[in-house]
Amino acid sequence: MKNLKTLFQTTPIYTLALMVLLISASAKAQIQKVEPPFWYAGMKNPEVQIMFYGKNIAQYDASVSNNVTIKNVEKTENPNYLFVTIDTQNSKASELVFSFKLKNKVAFTQKYSLKERRANSADRKSYDASDMIYLIMPDRFANGNPKNDSDAVLTEKANRAEPGGRHGGDIEGIIKNLDYISSLGATTIWSTPLCEDNDKQHSYHTYGQSDVYKIDPRYGTNEDYARLSAEMHKKDMKLVMDYVTNHWGITHWMIKDLPTKSWINQFENYTQTHHRREVITDIHASKLDQEICVDGWFVPSMPDLNLRNPLVAKYLTQNAIWWIEFANLDGFRVDTYNYSDATAMANWAKAITTEYPNFNIVGEIWMHNQANLSYWQKDSKIGAIENYNSNLPSVMDFTLQDQIGSAFNDNEANWDNGMIKFYNNFALDYLYPNPNSIMVFAENHDTDRINHTYKYDFTKYKLVMTLLATVRGIPQLYYGSEIGMGGDKGKSGDADIRQDFPGGWAGDKNNALTAAGRTAEQAKFFDFTSKLFTWRKSNEAVHFGKMTHYIPENNTYVYFRYTDVKTVMVVFNNNAKEQTIKTNRFKENIKNFKSGKDILTGKTFDLATEITLEPKSAVILELE
Repeated sequence: MKNLKTLFQTTPIYTLALMVLLISASAKAQIQKVEPPFWYAGMKNPEVQIMFYGKNIAQYDASVSNNVTIKNVEKTENPNYLFVTIDTQNSKASELVFSFKLKNKVAFTQKYSLKERRANSADRKSYDASDMIYLIMPDRFANGNPKNDSDAVLTEKANRAEPGGRHGGDIEGIIKNLDYISSLGATTIWSTPLCEDNDKQHSYHTYGQSDVYKIDPRYGTNEDYARLSAEMHKKDMKLVMDYVTNHWGITHWMIKDLPTKSWINQFENYTQTHHRREVITDIHASKLDQEICVDGWFVPSMPDLNLRNPLVAKYLTQNAIWWIEFANLDGFRVDTYNYSDATAMANWAKAITTEYPNFNIVGEIWMHNQANLSYWQKDSKIGAIENYNSNLPSVMDFTLQDQIGSAFNDNEANWDNGMIKFYNNFALDYLYPNPNSIMVFAENHDTDRINHTYKYDFTKYKLVMTLLATVRGIPQLYYGSEIGMGGDKGKSGDADIRQDFPGGWAGDKNNALTAAGRTAEQAKFFDFTSKLFTWRKSNEAVHFGKMTHYIPENNTYVYFRYTDVKTVMVVFNNNAKEQTIKTNRFKENIKNFKSGKDILTGKTFDLATEITLEPKSAVILELE
């Protein structure tokens, strides 16, 4: 056989070029995926676990350039994976080169970038009680780029006529309507997941993700997502990513070729979780019940991730941090938080908040009593009983949401009906280590629509929003409620509570995204919501002020939010008749204030003796 020198001297130039291309293609084909696709220099935790995926890649020995140290190489029973952990301590932003050797000869190389972090990245400010969160299902909000409605590679194509199909809403639609969202008084957007979901149907909700490093092309690109974040920051708005640790979609590329059998939780036969998450903290629970709760699959199309496997835990931790850095995120909402191993989730949250001390993460703990909810908030006294600390800064207040869904229908109060429901809810706040950090809401993409619940009664909508805007915690508004949108989940399923926002698509007869396009009914809802939450944006008393409330009487409820310099008095009349409330009972908080100005109507109330309220109404008084 000719040696290389002879070969190059005697071979025509076009043949040489072809050989170089073939060699190059062979090297590239050897590695099909690298995750994370790049990393950042200067992280507090300098170690990064890089997953290389390719046919029989585990047979190769890896080394890396630039004096970077390989701390660990892990192989699994699947030869197509190689997990290489490097130490980037003292490494600057640079291009690394990994070499893969077989029998001491370099077979191929792979470039890997360490990128520069943004200035003060670790100290980023997150969302808190001074914010109002606007929850969007992007496929149903606005179609900013009709060209990406379908994708040649992904299975489900756009079909707006199908209620549960893909309708074409996307990232561009959100960007184009940021001014609309801001005009509501919203400071933060929580979008349901945007990463690729290649399910055959119902992929629009995107909780069955098939690639967690890639934005679904039907929403846009990774760069579009980063651009959304940048455009929001220009308007002093914050972006919250909906993150899923518990499961992936059945079509995820790694599920099709598992790195290891223990990457997901598996039983001899398909086993679904029983959803009874009380067993996690139940001292009497059987081990079998606990195992099925945490390890059982959510649904057959969502394989349950095994976070007890260190490779999985590290993968998800790094993926979350990568998105924070790449898209310059301001927070997370985490789906089905307590369906995963509690210790693993505590470590996941700790790793993120160690890297970003101010970063807020709210977990979906869909449970219906305060003891179970408070267990999952960071530094919980309830969790401490079992020597457990979740490290999770915030939880979603499902107990308050339970009461919001019925209390304003209770026209006549008794021992446990009417406004006492709210009083009893807040009376248990001592269980929470940080009540101000709890997310408060009336509805979301999984629950009944509040307007449907209250039969589109505008007076009751106002009561709901007044409560959310003035109690402790971080208020969240679900898209479309502010224009009176509803939907009957019980009758027509999830698609009915996730309808398209009118005006989000070219050709919509009604464009509620503009003042001129709203109907009179939509404008009524919008104007109230906008005025209420725009006021809230600048009122510190309802952000972080203390709360004093008084036992409801005659189905009326009075509470105060206050700081050393500002006091807000909130009065609810939940009766079907006018009520007059004597003010001398509230002297503890009224003190020397003489009057209160209603922030919604501008009307001034004399606090000397009594306040009269119309049926089913509330006032928010700034005391003067």
